[in-house]
Amino acid sequence: MAATAGGQPPAEHGEPQVIWDVEEVNQMIVNENLEYVVIRKFSYGWPDIQDLRKLIPKQCELKGECNIDLLSNRHVLIRATLLEDYVHLLSKPVFYITQNNWSFLMRTMKWDPMFNHEEETTIAIAWISFPSLPPNFFGEDAVFSLAAAVGKPP
Repeated sequence: MAATAGGQPPAEHGEPQVIWDVEEVNQMIVNENLEYVVIRKFSYGWPDIQDLRKLIPKQCELKGECNIDLLSNRHVLIRATLLEDYVHLLSKPVFYITQNNWSFLMRTMKWDPMFNHEEETTIAIAWISFPSLPPNFFGEDAVFSLAAAVGKPP
C-alpha cells in the first residue's frame, strides 16, 4: 500500500486514498481463499441461501468443501477448495438447481477482483479442444503455448 513520507495514506483533493499494487491484491486473494471462486447468477428466482448451501454442492456434484455466500439478490459466490471443483463449475455455463419441483437457472461467471454485480461481466470462458494431441504436449508449458495462439490464457 502506498503511503506518504509521514506514514499517512496519500490524499487527492483532501480525501485519503488507499492504493494497493498487484502483488498485494494477489496476496489478499490467497489470504481470503479466493483462488477457486466462481459466481453464479440466478435469472428467475432462487432458493433461500441456507438451502443453496446444501443444494449446490450436491446437485453440482462437488467433491471437496465449498463456502457459498450471497453477493447480491441474484449472485452467489462459491469458494471451492479443490481445483477440480473449480474447473467443473466453470465447465458448465448453466446449471439448474432443483427444489420442490422447481428448477432455478444459474449462469456461471468467472470471478475477478473488480467484479461488479451491477454490470455484466466482460470475462468469458472458452474451452479449446486439441483432438489427437500427442501426450508429449500435455505439459502446462505446451498447452499454454497452444492456447496463447487463440488468446491470453489465465
